[in-house]
Amino acid sequence: MARKRIREDEEAAIDMTPMLDIVFIMLIFFIVTTSFVKEAGIEVNKPKAANQSKQKSANIFIAVKDTGEIWLDKRRVDIERVAANIEKLLAEQPSEVVIVQADKDAKHGVVVKVMDAIKEAGIDRISIAAAKG
Repeated sequence: MARKRIREDEEAAIDMTPMLDIVFIMLIFFIVTTSFVKEAGIEVNKPKAANQSKQKSANIFIAVKDTGEIWLDKRRVDIERVAANIEKLLAEQPSEVVIVQADKDAKHGVVVKVMDAIKEAGIDRISIAAAKG
């Protein structure tokens, strides 16, 4: 029996196409299933609370500074535009809960107006963020 001689310049090649297809499909899967959190964009001094619970399904955060400024999705928003901005964010990614991060020195009236705007946008569950204390 004669053996085939393999020339030295011929190397065994592995077809990488199926592996690249699988990696590409996994990348698409992870991009589609990822949830993005819409943070307020600023840090506020939250009031301390002895009893608090964590919200796990919140994707939208609104911050109210002590000066009365309202921040949503890393930009400043007027009180009249809060409901419209929340509706836009809900169209991109539905959420059941909105978390209001109000500064401990923020005026109560501004926080209530923000909560009214959230209700106007169609969110029934509103949580107020507090620091552990």
